[in-house]
Amino acid sequence: MSRFVPAEWAQHQAMWIGFPSHGELWLEHLEAAQIEVAALAVALAGPGAEQVRLLVNGKAAMAAAKVMIGSASGIDLVEAPFGDVWLRDTGPIWVKDAGQIRAQGFGFNGWGGKYDLPDDHTVAASLAQSSGSPLDATDFILEGGSLDHDGFGNVLTTRQCLLNPNRNSGVTEAAAEAKLASTLGIKKVLWLDDGLMNDHTDGHIDNLARFVAPGVVACPVGYGRADPNTDLYGDVARQLSGMTSHDGRPLQVVRIASPGRVEDGDGQPVPASHMNFLIANKAVIVPLYEDAEAGAHAVEALTSLFPERKVLGLPSGAILTGGGSFHCISQQVPA
Repeated sequence: MSRFVPAEWAQHQAMWIGFPSHGELWLEHLEAAQIEVAALAVALAGPGAEQVRLLVNGKAAMAAAKVMIGSASGIDLVEAPFGDVWLRDTGPIWVKDAGQIRAQGFGFNGWGGKYDLPDDHTVAASLAQSSGSPLDATDFILEGGSLDHDGFGNVLTTRQCLLNPNRNSGVTEAAAEAKLASTLGIKKVLWLDDGLMNDHTDGHIDNLARFVAPGVVACPVGYGRADPNTDLYGDVARQLSGMTSHDGRPLQVVRIASPGRVEDGDGQPVPASHMNFLIANKAVIVPLYEDAEAGAHAVEALTSLFPERKVLGLPSGAILTGGGSFHCISQQVPA
């Protein structure tokens, strides 16, 4: 194939990470979120064998980042404006095209107009330029967290997000598939319906189902009696079990324990997910939440799926207060 998105488990030349920098957004959770992100960056640069580029906004955040990163090697601190840390969605998606690494930029409208922050629309161009990648831009609105790729032209997504009228009004499945084919080289779109309860991204796939190898998809199984997404997880597993890749091969589905019910300060369930893991060159970093036993089950399951990588669980509760986790704040640049 000419243009394609490499699988996340393919070799990276760098990994971009967003560092929480806006006190008015993170409020009392700012320092705790910064500590969690700094720990992620250190793990990626150490066991993960990544060249980390930590994107920081402003002098105060830069000073905090320098202290928290300390003497860790393999981490570049890059200062540039951005609205918030969710680089998976605001940044470009890197592709390989006839042997060249290029950045594909999409339109961004704050997840359907929910969070329209200054400078988020500049992130794709900023990261492409800093990475030395040519940028191909389109006005089609799309966030990187709404897609998961296998490196062979198959992509997972949800109708709730990709066909939502708050992104591209009136877009059909066929039109969305054509746009993904032309911009990212997608050969087949594997459509699921809805994402997690109370997910402000309108159902991003990276909280729901992820490729872990060619033809192999991981999705959650409900943990605990109060898990609000148990029925959804069962439906997703059944749908995936009936799907085939573009070459007609059936998908293999593996189930990984969810974090169970995680609530905000008002007692409402929030979209915590072990599916928001991040695949690094030599490690897989799994977000952990409140239930240690659920987290241990997820780490164990992913260890069996990635035997050649070190699987590490790191706290992500403070990052979750902003709406996402490790995969959401990152974007890899392929080697």
